[in-house]
Formats: sequence, structure tokens, C-alpha cells
Amino acid sequence: MIKKIGILTSGGDAPGMNAAIRSSVRYALYNKLEVMGIYRGYAGLINEELVQMNHRSVSNIINLGGTILKTARCPEFFTDEGQKRAVEVLKKNNIDALVIIGGNGTQSGANALAKNWHVPLVCIASTIDNDLNGFDYTIGSDTAVNTALDAIDKIRNTSTSMERIFVVEVMGRNSGFIAMQVALAGGAEEVLVPERKFDYESLCHDIVNGNLRGKVSWIIIVAEGAASAAEVSKQIQEMTELDVRVVTLGHIQRGGNPTARDRILATRLGAASVDLILKNQFAKTVGLVGEDLKVIDTEVAIQKKKIEVDYFYKLIRVLT
Repeated sequence: MIKKIGILTSGGDAPGMNAAIRSSVRYALYNKLEVMGIYRGYAGLINEELVQMNHRSVSNIINLGGTILKTARCPEFFTDEGQKRAVEVLKKNNIDALVIIGGNGTQSGANALAKNWHVPLVCIASTIDNDLNGFDYTIGSDTAVNTALDAIDKIRNTSTSMERIFVVEVMGRNSGFIAMQVALAGGAEEVLVPERKFDYESLCHDIVNGNLRGKVSWIIIVAEGAASAAEVSKQIQEMTELDVRVVTLGHIQRGGNPTARDRILATRLGAASVDLILKNQFAKTVGLVGEDLKVIDTEVAIQKKKIEVDYFYKLIRVLT
């Protein structure tokens, strides 16, 4: 019988994680479960950084970015010794099950705990890259897109006024989700994503022809996993002899207050994770498909996600 659960956040932070923590904690307490917060993800679990949580522990955090439980990378956890230590800490503190909030790397660790050590756990899909398999949206992805879009709108003002080409690098090491979304929503002229091959000659040909027709400003979005914005800028400048500027948005995409969509999603997923534990459904990940919550095996969620880019890319190019 489940009496005590632990909650942790791991990997890259995502806006909405705090809303998920709040929901999980309060929903668990409502259902008479004891709750332990685990600081700094798997590193904190190994180092036994635990704190008892109550209703007031999560007051006034629904609107905050980041995570009050902190997060850290932990290579040690992906060793047998590290996982053994984590299991020992759970047993020592009588923690019967875990709620784990994070993305692909975090859930790969959770899958190892579930398969190799039989730890009862449920994962919440939370990553700005939106690259967990089987889900349409993950916590943080909507906020990250809107944060990047706000910056790109401002960059376009300068691009138009000064008649320049801007290459803007957004996050997306293995996924072009953010890049494709902001390119479409921001009216960008070109986008480079890991899922699609890119042709410099074709792009530069379009830029030169556009310049001859009087088109004097361009916004080019680059996912960090597709190319370096600095290298893209250098190539364009050398091939067109036109003025090019580089902007790297970086970690601002991880921060900021979560959007209403992310807060609502996180709140739903937090409660759903506890429901799964109460039903003894473990090694599961809960996320969103359409407007409905979906539960899948964690080992499926961490498989490579196929992202449809051709349709959106064609639309971006047609509307240039």
C-alpha cells in the first residue's frame, strides 16, 4: 500500500514545473499521502536531500518559472552504483513511489529505476523541446515558444528598420519544435531544424533575388541542433556580401512565468500522476494529446519522436 511519495524535478527546467509540483503535492495530501520533496533531482536523491512537504510548502508558486525543488545533471545516476544508492535512500526514508517531472533524459533515468530496480514511479512530461514520444505538448513548450516569439517580434522591428538579415538561434538540440513554431508564428523567411537537410546555395539565391526585388530584411531561425547561428551568418555573408547579424536567445527560453496553457496542463498532469500511483499504475508517463490526457509506458515515451516538419516548412516558404 502506498503511504508516502517523493517528488523530484530533473534535467533542464521548464516553465510550469512549479505548477506540477504544487498540484502533485496538494492532490497527494488530499488523498492522505505523505509527501517528500527531493532537491536537485537524481543528484539530490543520491545525496539524500529530502524535505517534508505540506500544503503551505507550495503556496504562491503556480506562477513561477524554474523549480522550487531545483534541478541538476547527474552522470553518476546513470551508473549501477548511483542507482543502487538512490534505491537505498528511498528504502531508508520509506518512500513507496516517485513522481518524476522532466524530459527525455530524466525519464530515461526513471525507466532504468523502474525496469532494473522495480521502483514504483510515474513521470510527468515536462520539456521545452516537446520531444517526448507519444505526446502533442509537454509542460514548458508553450511558454518557451512564446518567449522566443516575443524576442523575434522585437528583432523584426530592427531588421526592417535597418534593412538587415538576422539569424536567430533558438533552443532545440535534437528537436526543431521551437524553431519551427516560432518561424511560422513570427513570419520568418527561413528555418533550419535537425529533422531537415539544409541548402545554403538555395537560401542565398533566394536572399539575393529578394534583395534585387527590394526585399531588404530577413529573419532566419536556427535550432541549435541544426547549426550554429554564427556559422550560418558567416556563410550567408560570404555568399551574398550582405550585412548579417546574429542573435542567440539562449536560456531566456527556459525562464519566465509559465503561460496559462502550461499552468493548466501542469496542474492536470500533477493530479493525474498521483491518481496513477493510487491505482498502482507504474512505469508510466502522463502527457497531453489533443486536449486529453494520455498515459503511456515510460519506455515508449523516451523513444525518438517523429516531428512533422515538411508541411510547416512548405507553408513558411510559401508565405515568405
